[in-house]
Amino acid sequence: MYRDALKNNDKILSVAPMMDWTDRHCRFLHRQLTGRALLYTEMVVAEAIIHGDRERLLGYDPAEHPVALQLGGSEPEKLAEAVRIAGDFGYDEINLNVGCPSDRVQSGAFGACLMREPDLVARCVAAMKAVSDMPVTVKCRIGVDEQAPEIALSELANALVDAGTDALWVHARKAWLEGLSPKQNRDVPPLDYDRVYRLKQHYPNVFIGINGGIADLNQAVDQLNHVDGVMLGRAAYHNASLLTDVDRRVYGMDVPETDWDAVCAAMMTHAEAHLASGGRLIHITRHMVGLFLGVRGARRFRQILSTEAVRPGAGPEVIAAAFAAIDFSDLTAAA
Repeated sequence: MYRDALKNNDKILSVAPMMDWTDRHCRFLHRQLTGRALLYTEMVVAEAIIHGDRERLLGYDPAEHPVALQLGGSEPEKLAEAVRIAGDFGYDEINLNVGCPSDRVQSGAFGACLMREPDLVARCVAAMKAVSDMPVTVKCRIGVDEQAPEIALSELANALVDAGTDALWVHARKAWLEGLSPKQNRDVPPLDYDRVYRLKQHYPNVFIGINGGIADLNQAVDQLNHVDGVMLGRAAYHNASLLTDVDRRVYGMDVPETDWDAVCAAMMTHAEAHLASGGRLIHITRHMVGLFLGVRGARRFRQILSTEAVRPGAGPEVIAAAFAAIDFSDLTAAA
């Protein structure tokens, strides 16, 4: 289904890959709220997959589908090997990171600095596609440092289309690799949505998605008037409740109101399994604190999760207690 959506340039909403945030517990939560949004892993370095604990790095709950794996790397052979390994895990998409500006990514010669090397990125994509029947996509910026976005993005896109990329997700800001921190790179460089719209106009038959500064679902839906896909990052993480309306507003599905008792029960069951495997409750609940932003009882909900989940022996009952603090009539009224 997801593969056909890419080929047909159908509208897709995704939750962005975010380091230290979109782990398997975050994705499991988000999947309780939307059945159709595309979910992304955190970036996983190809070298780590080749030499590391593959189940820890690549494992996920089958309920997460459709789910995409984001890879970091700049060596075609190693990326191809990582894709071969990931093939056994059944992801719906493999995405190459050409947009992250962090120091640790730059030190590995990948991420946003690859905007300067479109031919290398194209070779990486070609190598990945040669060993996989999964869609291979790229997430990039509109340029880095002193590059002119009109030229830099076109050069990258031209090379990637020739290499057969299945989609291009564009964070509509430049990345400044010198002088700005990764956090500043998410806010300081100005957004240029029009540059991404022009890219879509130039490639009407290529799936083009947009990312960056999209604060809510209304803005996301508006973006879909210009491009094929929209990617929500911090908005989806800090106010995850907005995902409950994605299936209806983006995918046109006739869906019932969210069954919050079922969401609570699913997260408790997930937590029980994680605890049984030696994990801690906080690994799960840290992703839930922004779930009911602006709803009566949300402050108490956050307080319970933040204080009780870290206690020794904390179990799924903490999640039940937190949900019990919410006045769900607020959510019903909003719907």
